[in-house]
This record gives sequence, C-alpha cells and structure tokens, in this order.
Amino acid sequence: MKSIAIIGASGYTGAQITSLINADSNLSVQGLYVSENSLDKGRKLADLYPTYSHMAYTLSPLTDEAKQQIVDQADGVVLATEHSVSLELAAWFYKKGLAVFDLSGAYRFADVAQYPKWYGFEHTYPEVLAEAVYGLAEWNSDKIKQTRMIAVAGCYPTASLTALKPLKPFLTEMYPVINAVSGVTGAGRKAQLHTNFCEVSLTPYGVLGHRHQPEIATHLGQEVIFTPHLGNFKRGILATITVQLKPGTTEADIEKAYSVYDCSPIVTVKHNMFPKVDDVVHTPNCHLGWKFDANSGYLVVASAIDNLMKGAASQGLQCIKIHFGV
Repeated sequence: MKSIAIIGASGYTGAQITSLINADSNLSVQGLYVSENSLDKGRKLADLYPTYSHMAYTLSPLTDEAKQQIVDQADGVVLATEHSVSLELAAWFYKKGLAVFDLSGAYRFADVAQYPKWYGFEHTYPEVLAEAVYGLAEWNSDKIKQTRMIAVAGCYPTASLTALKPLKPFLTEMYPVINAVSGVTGAGRKAQLHTNFCEVSLTPYGVLGHRHQPEIATHLGQEVIFTPHLGNFKRGILATITVQLKPGTTEADIEKAYSVYDCSPIVTVKHNMFPKVDDVVHTPNCHLGWKFDANSGYLVVASAIDNLMKGAASQGLQCIKIHFGV
C-alpha cells in the first residue's frame, strides 16, 4: 500500500482527491496539510465539507516538522496549491526522493520562458522541470511510470486534448477553435464577487490570453484559438471544438483515430451524439461526441468532463496509480 500526503487539502480539488485516495484499497492518506497561515488549520475536513463526514482527517499546518514527517512516512505527495507555492514545494519534495503529483501549472511547460509570461514568476528549478512529465494519463502513461515529477494536466486542456490528440495527423494549418464552459468551482474556493453565484452569468473571459491556451497548443503541437466561459453551474466542463481536416479525410479515418480509446474505461466516444455536463459530473469520465461534414472538411467534437475530477483530482489519482503500478 502506498501512502500519499495531500497539501492544499482544504480546497475543492484537494478535498476531492483526498476522498478518492481514501476510497482506494491500494492507497492510504498519510496526512492532510494547509499553509501555516491558513484559517483552516486544525479543522476537520468534514467541517468544511460535510459530504466527507465519513472521513475523520484533520488539516495540519505545513510546518518544517510536518514536511520532514511527510518525507519519512509518505511515498508520494499531491500538491493542490497555488502555482508559485507548488514551484517550491514540488522541487523540495522531489529532491527528498518522493513522487510528486502537482495539480498546479508550475511544471506543465518544458520551456522556462513560458512561466514569466503566463504565471508571473521565473522558474528557478530547471533541473526538476527537466524531469517533469505532463500528466495527461491516457497519452503519457509510460513516461508517468518512469518519473517522480508529474505535472497533472489542467482541466480545460484535458477536455480539449482528449478530443484533439487523436485527430492530430488529420489537422490542417487552420487553428482548431475551442469554446469551453466551466462551472464556478474552476475558480477555486476563495470568495470572489465575480464567482458569487448570484453574479454568475454565462460569459467569456481570458479572451486570447488565457494560460491554458499555450498549454493546449504545446501538448497538441499546434496553435489553437481557445475561449473559456464561466457558466452558472457548480462543476463540469463542456468544450465544443471546430477543426478543419485534411482533404480526403473520411468518417472511417476519424472513427479509426478515436479507436485509440476503445479499451479505455474512462473515455467514451460517440458518433453523431453529443454529451452534456450532467453525463460526467462526479465521475472520472470524459465523454466525446463528434460530427463530420465531408463537403467542407470541418469536424465538430464536443468533450465533457468534471473539472474537479478528470480535470484535476481523478486524473491525479490516475497518475498516482499508473506511477506506482497499483
């Protein structure tokens, strides 16, 4: 049995992955941690999330002593922390010999020049970054097994890349256009006026400047146009993607491309049937639906995931299980 520590466990994704690890017979929770300055330190997780009342975990402050205890007792550590916090913690725990599963964006780009532009900090651990593998579980499983530094893919990129990567051999130079809507949990648990439920109305944000655009482009190997939207629902993502395919591409080619997921227990693909968010909420699944217009060469594919599950916690669990072979 592998023991996993969760840092940042008071947030939505931290609490979610705690529940998933707790329920897995091959894994155990070493401990739950929050920052030393957190108002949640010393509180029970169930006090923050009554839905987890079956778990008796307490949120401990991440002191120097706690960090050493994690090193002594855990096999791996999940970081559900801010990007700049993960930058430091991931490097520290990696150098101590633990497997690191980072749910932030601090290690998703191999190019250090991307971090000041998209995350506002210089990446000061290029030697650890060089060992990082992008945690898109269905596509990088072999590499996830071989490294101890896993940068779990972002939520919007997971929905988009799961839909697009099988089509890569058929894409033209035209940029894929991705319009994606996320529930308000994607903005985190911190109180903000614009994510107050009474203020939320369907609206685009981060237009032509969202940090998930270069993440999608980098791991697809092609530029994209990505427009995220905030929806007036709690959780889930629906991405509707329009792509131009090369002349001569047929529906049979597309079906063969998506057959890469035929043996996947998580990814479901349907022709001429489109998913909705409710199909996947509270599950680790990704549902894809596509339709092709042979006359124009354009394909529309919709991708639905739960942003807190496949977009973060359950994909983190996938990476943990792949890495440790459990």
